[in-house]
Amino acid sequence: MTVSPLLDKHEIARILDELAAMILKGHPDCGGVMLVGVQRRGADLARRLAVLLERRIGRRLPLGTLDINLYRDDWTSIEGKPQIVSSSIPESVDMRVVILVDDVLFTGRTVRAALEALLDYGRPDAVELLALIDRGHRELPIQADYAGRVVATERHEHVDVLLEERDGEDAVRLVVL
Repeated sequence: MTVSPLLDKHEIARILDELAAMILKGHPDCGGVMLVGVQRRGADLARRLAVLLERRIGRRLPLGTLDINLYRDDWTSIEGKPQIVSSSIPESVDMRVVILVDDVLFTGRTVRAALEALLDYGRPDAVELLALIDRGHRELPIQADYAGRVVATERHEHVDVLLEERDGEDAVRLVVL
């Protein structure tokens, strides 16, 4: 196994700042916007983005988290039992622009599950997708509206996102199995 660094903590912070600026370009006052992070690391990234956006707009931004494990189309083939955590959608998603936040966009299947889970909470006006890393290899017609970094990978490679909140450090690594 070979591990290559892709991003360090400073690059992750810079990219999150750029992603916040991109959101504000499309939604200048973030009126009607709700961030929803896909559990686990997408939720951590959504919390960080909320802080960055709130500093710029001067008010609280609705923030939710979404557990998609029960919506996955591969849950019967996942080794062991999936770790189920709770979703928290504090306000209605109806008539909002929901920005769905995840760490890595790969096949699109996680996003498909997230969309299905999100629709259990209502009907947003629109759903936009933000991914820290887009590594390609889509199996579904899904693309990020906001991508922090596009990384060309092979299917046998893996992108690991480590975050201080969960892993004790901020880093993105390419793992060749």
